[in-house]
Amino acid sequence: MFSLHIDTARTWRGGQNQVLLTVNGLRARGDRAALVAHPNGELRRRAAEGLELVPIAPRTEMDLTAAWRLARVVRRLRPDVVHAHDPHGVAMAALARSFAGPDGDFALVVSRRVDFHLKGNSFSRWKYRQVDCFIAASEAIRQMLVADGVTPGDVVTVHEGIDVDRIAAAPRVNVHGELWLPADAPVVGNVAALVPHKGQRHLIDAAALVLRAVPDARFVIVGEGELHEALERHIHERHLEKHVFLTGFRHDVPGLIKGFDLFVMSSVTEGLGTSLLDAMACSRPIVATTAGGMPEVVVDGETGLLVPVRDDRAMAAAIVHLLQDRGLRERMGAAGLARVREQFSVERMVEQTAAVYARVAGRRHAAGTARPPAGV
Repeated sequence: MFSLHIDTARTWRGGQNQVLLTVNGLRARGDRAALVAHPNGELRRRAAEGLELVPIAPRTEMDLTAAWRLARVVRRLRPDVVHAHDPHGVAMAALARSFAGPDGDFALVVSRRVDFHLKGNSFSRWKYRQVDCFIAASEAIRQMLVADGVTPGDVVTVHEGIDVDRIAAAPRVNVHGELWLPADAPVVGNVAALVPHKGQRHLIDAAALVLRAVPDARFVIVGEGELHEALERHIHERHLEKHVFLTGFRHDVPGLIKGFDLFVMSSVTEGLGTSLLDAMACSRPIVATTAGGMPEVVVDGETGLLVPVRDDRAMAAAIVHLLQDRGLRERMGAAGLARVREQFSVERMVEQTAAVYARVAGRRHAAGTARPPAGV
């Protein structure tokens, strides 16, 4: 099975990590996999040596030049499956299949990692009708796609996975020393892009409440994004400059997580939350909201505590409860590591993804021509 993967992002977030894990995992099991990525992107920079890599970056969703270039690649490589990992990639692949003519008879698989509804404009409806199968990162996303009109048989849930052993082996970072925190201060951590749906504003508001019960607590928010300045202002307005810290982008995230006493995911919407998987692999207990697929990851009361979305008081109460019970933190951390090893390994994710490829490619070949489009 030969799969061609498309991710058009220039930045590095959880989705790009999943693309690289998928491509590398497929190659490790003996399948051929190639990657179309942004020529100046972080994904291309991190790609393993020897990987077939094609640099293409569409400027807009309907970039016909980029789609024509991809069609030429398809005609040359003749992949069985084209797997698009982001919306611009879906558009480029759908257009390329039209441009490639008879050589464009590949199966189009699309990953959906966000719990946002599909766009309703005419071009979006057209491009998603070209999809042979959606891979939803969580059951919550699968149900949303079906509600948006996708035929249930054309959506498969494949939970995202991580390289548990690599993360578990990462050296611990001395967070207190790195950030000049008081030596005995308990540290609450968050790792996520600084964008509205990640909800860090609610975490900052919860921090103000936590400090009433645990006055020496410190909050470390790792990531970069459009809300950096707004969150800095919010921290200043709440007079939390000595307690809440924005680190920006870091390359040593697993080591930082190991320096946290607990991990918090404050998202308002969330497809699955691979940062949760990283935290579990680091044996950290978790406080998370019930947004999207996160309840599929965190077992409430066993590997962490779940709280309602946008409920700052409930989040603060859960954080205080864990900070004041070290034994419970240790038990939840151990349970989280066991769960991520069993349910969220990269090997399981790759095997299930390869099974989707075999099914949809076989279905197209058996039909002899492109099958009728799915609903949407």
